[in-house]
Amino acid sequence: MTNHLNEISFPNYEKVKSILNHSPDLICRTLEVGGVCLEVIFMKNLIKKELLNEYVIKYIQQLPKECITYSYLLKNIPMDEVMTNLEEQEVISSLLNGFAYVYLSDESKAFMVNCSNPIERSIEKAETESLVYGPKISFTESLSSNIKIIRQNLNDSKLCTDELEIGERVKKQVRIIYLKDIADDETIKTLKEKFENIKTDDISDSSVLAHYLEDNHYSIFPQFILTELPDRFLYSILNGRIGVLIDRSPIAIIGPANFFSFIESTEDIYLRWSLSTLIRFIRFFAMTGSLFFTAFYVATMTFHFELIPSKLLLIIGQSRSQVPFPPLLEALLLELLIELLREAGARLPSKVGQTMGIVGGIVIGQATVEAGLTSNILIIIVAFSALGAFTAPVYEMGTAIRIARFPFIILAGIWGLNGIIIGVCVLMVHLLKLTSLNKPYLAPLYPFRIKDLKYFLIRLPHHFYKRRPVVTHPKDTFRTRWRFKKTEKDLDEF
Repeated sequence: MTNHLNEISFPNYEKVKSILNHSPDLICRTLEVGGVCLEVIFMKNLIKKELLNEYVIKYIQQLPKECITYSYLLKNIPMDEVMTNLEEQEVISSLLNGFAYVYLSDESKAFMVNCSNPIERSIEKAETESLVYGPKISFTESLSSNIKIIRQNLNDSKLCTDELEIGERVKKQVRIIYLKDIADDETIKTLKEKFENIKTDDISDSSVLAHYLEDNHYSIFPQFILTELPDRFLYSILNGRIGVLIDRSPIAIIGPANFFSFIESTEDIYLRWSLSTLIRFIRFFAMTGSLFFTAFYVATMTFHFELIPSKLLLIIGQSRSQVPFPPLLEALLLELLIELLREAGARLPSKVGQTMGIVGGIVIGQATVEAGLTSNILIIIVAFSALGAFTAPVYEMGTAIRIARFPFIILAGIWGLNGIIIGVCVLMVHLLKLTSLNKPYLAPLYPFRIKDLKYFLIRLPHHFYKRRPVVTHPKDTFRTRWRFKKTEKDLDEF
């Protein structure tokens, strides 16, 4: 029987150079030790030169002639990562990832050693998810650093980090992270099947990967949680969810997600239960108001004057007396103006963007009122709607609410309150049909799980969280065995 090693044709320098289109970055260092010829091939700007010179080139040069063999070098070269049995495409891919290719001309055999010098930034404070309490560090673009952060904070032998490779042209490492004795096997299987169906040249970031993994690609609502906070990532893993990390992206993916998980903030874990519950309700009503408040104004001003108190109607009438546009067009123009200011502020440098957003909002708002293009009351309503969307802890959900606001405004301008009701029905049907990794998006309301409400809608004292949420189908349902002990009274008697 022929050895598999002998079937592999290892490319030499000329062939590698031809495949890489004679790249000027490709270097070949030819070594001759005791009559034995070796080629050390590498990309000069992708490797750590000190590592290559000290532990590969210098090590080989100091060996006696009888030790310059493929088997000896493979077993004794002082490098922690050595690759063998490589196909031609794997050799090229590894070279482009910072590996050095050692080719023995006499034996026509080769192996690769990891001499990569990745560009990494230090661990910094989270920017998009700022916290008052709790850890402040965030993930980085280095997959190895992110795995190190996770293992340092979750040193459990049941932690699984399954490795995958994605991308046809630009290959990137992906890790599927979960706790083996907690995560649902069916959910893990579903996620891995989705990865097998992805055929694309490159996945540039975790947010792009999340779009590929979604059950419904046409929905405006996010179906995975994107976070840069390791503590939120670990909290989700411990509750039975599955995490995904991709190399060169500082954002982690968490699934399956439901609608109410986008109302949660990482800070809710660290605050007292009473304050967390209050803040969650404030977020929920602010996001709901952001979706319906402007549409309700358009509906009442167009069709339902009787719903407005007489004194308020008089004030609104005076404010709108000089406005030439109908309420629908007026609201759409002002909403588009708010979105224009937000987009312009986001694209400008941070200091200039903040100034432009504040000054631009004040100046343009005042100018439009004085010019008679809009009313004072509508500016207040649109400002409240914009603030309500920004209360969403997850940016993708805030964006979805801002997009959904426009169809509701149009429906309200055409059919009034009946149009809003039609929009609500369509929205509810869509959310009821929506899933994340085949799990219902509106859980725990549908299907109804009363015990899971404390994980999503409200916060209770910690001794109520003995079990993990049912919606994630955890294998080990018990989260803690903590027993609550009543405090004995110690009162002096007189």
